[in-house]
Amino acid sequence: MKVMATLPFRWQLALGGRVGRWLGRIARRRRQIARINLEQCFPEWSPLQRETWLDAHFASLGIGLFETAMAWWAPDEKLRGLAQVEGAEHLEQALARGKGVILLTGHFTTLELGARFITWQHAFHAMYRSHKNPLYETVMRRERERRSQLPPLPHEDLRGLLRAFKRGRVVWYAPDQNHGRRNSVFVPFFGIPTCTITATSRLAALSGAAVVPYFPRRLPGATGYKVVILPALENFPSGDVIADTARINALLEQYIRQTPEQYLWVHRRFKTRPPGESDFYSD
Repeated sequence: MKVMATLPFRWQLALGGRVGRWLGRIARRRRQIARINLEQCFPEWSPLQRETWLDAHFASLGIGLFETAMAWWAPDEKLRGLAQVEGAEHLEQALARGKGVILLTGHFTTLELGARFITWQHAFHAMYRSHKNPLYETVMRRERERRSQLPPLPHEDLRGLLRAFKRGRVVWYAPDQNHGRRNSVFVPFFGIPTCTITATSRLAALSGAAVVPYFPRRLPGATGYKVVILPALENFPSGDVIADTARINALLEQYIRQTPEQYLWVHRRFKTRPPGESDFYSD
């Protein structure tokens, strides 16, 4: 991956796309999961359209491998010419409140590189779940801490999270994966009742931290990236955890629709179903 990070940007895009498309042909189970997700979320697409977007998604996943390498090892001078960051003032305004910031995003294929661009604006803790591969886990923790300048925080370390907010720090968080029914509610996501963790609302209520969404996007061709930082959510939390959680899903959906191939569709986002509903992913 260190070697991957040294390649010219156009090569990274081209090779990443080729690798991703190849993986999309051999990783049949993951391809089927992504296909089912697209069928559920974009029923208006024809089968041909879905297969085209599916190929584009795996190309984006392959590019994401190179982007992760860039996020961890590419020098700033290489990356600064590739990135546009809009709305940095919104993060500063939220920090000025003095109660910390939940920096909210989703699991996009540009996730690691988008976070690297945010480090140019402010240091942050990354809230995370441990990776199953111990080598990847070790490298990921080390490089994330080196780039973000603050140690990552395990999602279960509530005291550590609250201490970070009390110190006025930024905590990166992506709540859009399925972790089962515990501390979750079913709210719409692309019109589908989706088991969604309520931690964003609960953490904001406990800490008083502002919730500042941001979204990274790979631009067409080899023109680079755009990161949009939005103003802190107003009237959040509202006191209605279900409404708050639905609001987060609606915001994520809005930005996913702009570049659907860049979202992480290989995750079984809909695996936990309401009582009486069948499993979307059963063979």
